[in-house]
Order: sequence, then structure tokens, then C-alpha cells
Amino acid sequence: MADKTMVVEVAYALPHKQKIISLSVPEGTNMSEAVALSRMGDHFPELDVESCPLGIFGKTVAKPAERVLQPGERVEMYRPLIADPKEVRKQRAAKAKAAKEDSA
Repeated sequence: MADKTMVVEVAYALPHKQKIISLSVPEGTNMSEAVALSRMGDHFPELDVESCPLGIFGKTVAKPAERVLQPGERVEMYRPLIADPKEVRKQRAAKAKAAKEDSA
């Protein structure tokens, strides 16, 4: 009897370049294995494939080597944030407050 396979995707994106790779993998494949099979590092040589955070459909997974994939899931490889989102919101709010005070 042949092993069953399923289709999953592995995705990585930069502001100017994105790549989604569809893979047929054996059932029981975990997130880390799918990333290795995708060879995403060939498309993004600067990417540290082994240490970048991984998630599924926008939710970070703490232990990707233990998370077995289900058919149709997309593994997302996350890049480091350029700026802290909380700090950006604070700056935007301060700028809006200053603009409101100047126009009053």
C-alpha cells in the first residue's frame, strides 16, 4: 500500500518579492520538514530558514517541528519586524495630537 500524500503550501514575503510554493508531502509531515522540502532558501539566500519564526495562516507556532500539517494548510515564514508596532502607533498618535493642537 502506498503512503498517502497531501498538498500544503510554504510562503515567504518581502516588501518587493513574495513566493508561495505548493508541495505534495507525505501525511504526518511537520512544519519544519515542509519548509526544508520547499527549498525556500534557494529563492531567498539571505533567509535563515532554520531559525525564522513559522506560523500557519497568520498564527505563530511555538514548536514547528512538533506541529503536524493538515491538507491545504499554508506554512508562513516570518521575517523580523523593522519597527515595533506599539512604538509606531505611539508616534502616529502623538503626531495626530500635535496636528490637532496646531489647527485649533
